[in-house]
Amino acid sequence: MLLKKIRLGKTNLQVTQLGFGSIPIQRRTEEEALAVVRRCLELGITFLDTAFGYTTSEERIGKAVAGGRNKVVIATKTPPAAPEIVEKNLQTSLKRLNTDYIDLYQLHGVSSMDTLEKVLAPDGALTALKKARKDGLIKHIGISSHQLDVAKKAVETDQFETLMFPFNFMASEAAEVLLPLCRRHDVGFIAMKPLAGGMVDDAVVCFKYLLQFPDIAIIPGIERIAEIDEIYKIVQEGPQMSRETQREMDRIKNELGASFCHRCDYCQPCESHIPISMVLGSASLYKRLPPERFFGDMVAPAMKQAVDCRQCGDCESRCPYHLPIRQMLSEQVKWFEAEKKKYQENCKF
Repeated sequence: MLLKKIRLGKTNLQVTQLGFGSIPIQRRTEEEALAVVRRCLELGITFLDTAFGYTTSEERIGKAVAGGRNKVVIATKTPPAAPEIVEKNLQTSLKRLNTDYIDLYQLHGVSSMDTLEKVLAPDGALTALKKARKDGLIKHIGISSHQLDVAKKAVETDQFETLMFPFNFMASEAAEVLLPLCRRHDVGFIAMKPLAGGMVDDAVVCFKYLLQFPDIAIIPGIERIAEIDEIYKIVQEGPQMSRETQREMDRIKNELGASFCHRCDYCQPCESHIPISMVLGSASLYKRLPPERFFGDMVAPAMKQAVDCRQCGDCESRCPYHLPIRQMLSEQVKWFEAEKKKYQENCKF
């Protein structure tokens, strides 16, 4: 059975509702990674998402789709930097992907109003993307964000054709405000972190929830063939949710609700400059990133800052989910140090 296709907002791109997120294939050998991407293609998935910052992912996708470029929609991303850096990143991505155009080029992780303002400025990153679109190097412009207010503002500017935002049954804020807003502005919605960034293992619960929203593209991060086979089967079954699945969803919500960071960043600013959401979401990153990168310069600086927490409690007073942030920071630092020690010991052999 063919996968359902959706119209991705004003891009008018027709993409499979189930897409492919490429962060986890960084963790596999090239042979394993190519096998995963090719299995997705065999199943009929046409929407492949990657990013400049995902190390080997772009290159591997380029190799996997060789000879069938016109059958897929490739989305990649660049950090929201100065125009000349964006242009350089774009050229690198084109080379890695072995293509002369990118279907959807997104500004990656625009999660503060200040960053969004810089992007939209006359000398901002968006200028480079519009030039690249005019030159035919990219077809459409999108943006990704983790912060609800920033995402809403980005959609309201009408400068972006798509929005990528975390959306799952644990972090469902987008359903109430963001999705209706995207529909009004005809902005295609791409749901990242459908399994709550790897914090929820039950794919049935996660996808049955998201399939209730028929006009969104869902991009789970896939590391192994067995994962995409399981998700494909669930998607083919449709959105109907059994009472048992509903009860399991409620159980997981109750279990994780008191310790699940939604990355809204309403807890900021922190006087000690701790990137709270990154620290609290580190276990999720650990499941998706290569360990050498995770324990290298990706998370270690944030953990070092978390050690300096002054225990003032200001963050907790601002958290809309009433999380015990100070306790959670301490626990994550201890977890990080324990996992880092295991990793270093394994590297000796």
